[in-house]
Amino acid sequence: MKNITVFCGSKKGSLPEYAAAAQELAAALLRRQMGLVYGGGHVGLMGVLANAMLDGGGPVIGIIPQKLVEHEVAHAHLDRLEVVEDMHQRKALMSELAAGFITLPGGIGTLEELFEVFTWQAIGYHDKPCGLLNTEGYYDQLIEFLDHQTRSGFLGEAQRARLIVATEAEELLQKMGF
Repeated sequence: MKNITVFCGSKKGSLPEYAAAAQELAAALLRRQMGLVYGGGHVGLMGVLANAMLDGGGPVIGIIPQKLVEHEVAHAHLDRLEVVEDMHQRKALMSELAAGFITLPGGIGTLEELFEVFTWQAIGYHDKPCGLLNTEGYYDQLIEFLDHQTRSGFLGEAQRARLIVATEAEELLQKMGF
């Protein structure tokens, strides 16, 4: 079974569409009989996503640093919860277990996770697809900035094209080859 690592917020955000997108992504993964690897919390979009997967009978692996077990309130009902020492170990294990990466709306930690795996892809540490689920235009300004980086000569066109963007989960997974 293939797993998708999903980066998303430990908060739900201001629009109900963000939670709906997490639920739709879970449904799309379940239809493909794919597993979820995520940050291990039961709060925010992380919790919405994990619960939707669990409710549908899909496998869920959470990976959370010890320092965040109480802060993010680790999910107690996962198929597997890995408690690691720090964020570096978290991201390395999330990457190891993933066939690809999807980023939902989230905060600075979500962006950091996206950019780390996107950078790892650029320098050849992995060749797994990286996707951005642009729910309600949440990432419009980020996409615009990446295009600006490309026009300015700091991000190559080929690498920019490797960040796959869609507004719907089904479309994103198809574009990613799943």
